[in-house]
Parts: sequence; structure tokens; C-alpha cells
Amino acid sequence: MTIHNVLFLCTGNSARSIIAETILNNMAGDRFRAFSAGSHPAGKVNPFAIELLEKHRFKTDGLRSKNWDEFAAPDAPIMNFVLTVCDKAAGEVCPLWPGQPISAHWGVEDPAAVEGTDEDKRRAFSHAFMTLHRRIAILLSLPVDKLDNLSLQSELTKIGKQMP
Repeated sequence: MTIHNVLFLCTGNSARSIIAETILNNMAGDRFRAFSAGSHPAGKVNPFAIELLEKHRFKTDGLRSKNWDEFAAPDAPIMNFVLTVCDKAAGEVCPLWPGQPISAHWGVEDPAAVEGTDEDKRRAFSHAFMTLHRRIAILLSLPVDKLDNLSLQSELTKIGKQMP
């Protein structure tokens, strides 16, 4: 069975893309390997993201905010899928990814932008987590190895339009 590499992109790579990377790596078994990066990385993972992932018993050691240039380098893993999870990253000019991966936009509101109490922030992170978890579960239900690229592109686009 082929292992499919997925790159989740966001601007800061501190919350949504990190959460998506962690969820997919924990749910996918040997079918997928997830990575995340940002166009302008924050330099650290948001503490509310770490708290939420640990609450769900996901491992967080090794998570870091990184620049998407790492994945455009000649020695980077070849991506099969590139999924943007924020509108800013979706609108930016991305590097050329080796291997011509299938891409789609899975916009999720930025929980790190929420102002208010810590409880308000935790609710926003929980909402982003649930949205990404649902979308990733749908991705994992697809017969990826049996679909052609056009069908995969269509399915990934549909997943991104799933209501949060």
C-alpha cells in the first residue's frame, strides 16, 4: 500500500495546520503521513493548540512552526496532497512543490485570532479541531488508491466545502 504525504499549509503554522497534521498522523495508520508549514511561520506552536491536542491524548513532542520552503527543497518528501487551511495561505503564491501534488482549500476560521477569555479561545480551538477532524475522517474514508487525480481533486475540494 502506498503512503500518501499530505502538507497542511497556513500562514503562521502555529494552530490549524499543526492541529491537522497531528490529527491525520494519529488517525491514518500507514496510509498517510502528514506535515505542516506556513508562509510566515510564527516560530512556535500556539499553547492552546498544544493543550487541546494533549487533551485528546495526541503526542505533541516534535511539533514546531516551520516555513513552507522546507517542503519545496530538493531533499524534501514528495507531497501527494497540499491542503491550505487558512484563506491567507490559499491566496498566496506557493512554492513549486515537487511531484505536482493535488491541492485544495479547507478554510477554517483562525482560533488564534479569537480575542476574549481563555475559555473563548479554548472554544475556538475546539471548533477548529472538530472541523478538521471531520474533514480528515472523510479524507480517510476515500478509496485514494482507486481514484484518478481528477476525482481526487474533486473529492478534496468537496471536503473543504463541508460546513464546520
